[in-house]
Amino acid sequence: MAIALTHGGTTVYTTSSRSEEVLIGTREGVMIIGRTEGVTGWSLVHNALPDHHISSIIEEPESGLLFAGAFGDGSVHASADNGRTWELRDNGLTLKDVYTVAAGRVNGTVRVFAGVEPASLFYSDDLGLNWAELPNLRSVPSVDDWYFPGPPHIGHLKHLSLDPADSNTMYASIEVGALLKSTDGGQNWQELSTGDVDTHRTVLHPGKPDRVFCVCGGGGSSPNPGVFLSENRGETWEQLTGTDHPIGDYPDLLVAHPQDPDLLFISAAHHSPGDWRTSHYAGSRISRSADGGRTWDIISSGLPDRLQASIEAMILEAYGDSFSLFAATTSGEVWNSDDGGDNWSMIVDGLPPVSKKGHYVPLAVPA
Repeated sequence: MAIALTHGGTTVYTTSSRSEEVLIGTREGVMIIGRTEGVTGWSLVHNALPDHHISSIIEEPESGLLFAGAFGDGSVHASADNGRTWELRDNGLTLKDVYTVAAGRVNGTVRVFAGVEPASLFYSDDLGLNWAELPNLRSVPSVDDWYFPGPPHIGHLKHLSLDPADSNTMYASIEVGALLKSTDGGQNWQELSTGDVDTHRTVLHPGKPDRVFCVCGGGGSSPNPGVFLSENRGETWEQLTGTDHPIGDYPDLLVAHPQDPDLLFISAAHHSPGDWRTSHYAGSRISRSADGGRTWDIISSGLPDRLQASIEAMILEAYGDSFSLFAATTSGEVWNSDDGGDNWSMIVDGLPPVSKKGHYVPLAVPA
């Protein structure tokens, strides 16, 4: 099983043993890093798809195929050899600016999804060989209000979460505009109201089937960034963090331990990307909660109090009684903890930016 560190792909893995390699989605393709034999450390072992800005990587478990989405005109590629080589699979994918990919069984069929810009959802029932749109996503009342603060001011489907118990149920995060829910495999959608329409992602957990976390960025006309919690599958919401919370005003990556739904890790920037254009500083940090997001502790052992760069990808890998965390930044750094998040070290630097679209641009440090 391959694990991948990307902005819009899988964020939690359960494996039989600690992985020796990690695939990283960067502005210049898939970088594969591996633990260096005989010494403590990591090194770059392979680069694939170098002409693509990778947004997301997932593994479809029944076929063993990896799927990678890419920004711009990047489309979707598939790999049968753990990311060494990739095949373009995008027949019928008429919008190729891919932000997120996901996969699950829908009505007995393995289905792969791609969320794109302009905000739309496509699916494939033959492992990516052919694609079609699920058009009703764009039939909800708020669709004409979807937008994005930065040029070209077009909203996108930033993240898609499938219910781990039933992939017919899914949550689509529209940045900026809506949180949408479908219970019939994406055929029909309802809008949910969290308290902020700048929806970054949702997090579901098999151990708490009614619980949904929603992370919001505050980019709407009535900004209210933070982490929101529903204990009834999105019917009602409670805000857990907000503006000026110590975790940061601009949260995004949120992961939950697969055996403990109350153990959470989140990355957040100090302020939103609109401020980065003048400050050239994200001030990102990682925080941990042991009580389902009610309280948070800032992690600082091995990490700076705040990073200049933005953390744009974070994953948790659970194996046996242990777990590891990886986080990657717009400045091409990869940070790792193998002791449950207590202590961190930078294991790789100098990679191309790991970044949602152009987030890395205002944070680039002049040589």
